[in-house]
Amino acid sequence: MGRSQETFNKKEVRNKKEKKRKEKAAKRLARKEGEKKSSLDDMIAYVDENGMLTSAPPEPGKKKEEIKLEDIEVSVPRGSAVEEDPIKKGMVSFFNESKGFGFIKNLDTKQDVFVHINNVIGDIKEGNLVTYEVEMGQRGPTAVNVQLSK
Repeated sequence: MGRSQETFNKKEVRNKKEKKRKEKAAKRLARKEGEKKSSLDDMIAYVDENGMLTSAPPEPGKKKEEIKLEDIEVSVPRGSAVEEDPIKKGMVSFFNESKGFGFIKNLDTKQDVFVHINNVIGDIKEGNLVTYEVEMGQRGPTAVNVQLSK
């Protein structure tokens, strides 16, 4: 009598597939039995007076607050913009005299700003305290009118 052509590995793979198929069918059956019928009322959401979503409908007898159209502000109120001092203070963190550029670290924000020798009034070196203004250059903020701080 001949040997079976089915190896142990093939039997194991077939058994795993069969087990997975049975588990899937059991899950499907359990889901059908435990499934509750959802109605349209369960899916409706309401918005309250503050713009928040709620599941409860609004109270019918509740007096709604009247809002005048003139009281609604759509933009930023005038005069609330804070004027920032255009002249900033910083320390020269790096400056290459041979190439003519460097960086100034702002004392308040600790951000680096690029500086070119053409925008410097006088001479500056690394570690100097300077005053400067910021303008947008080709590649980002650039320091202009740079001079030694007094």
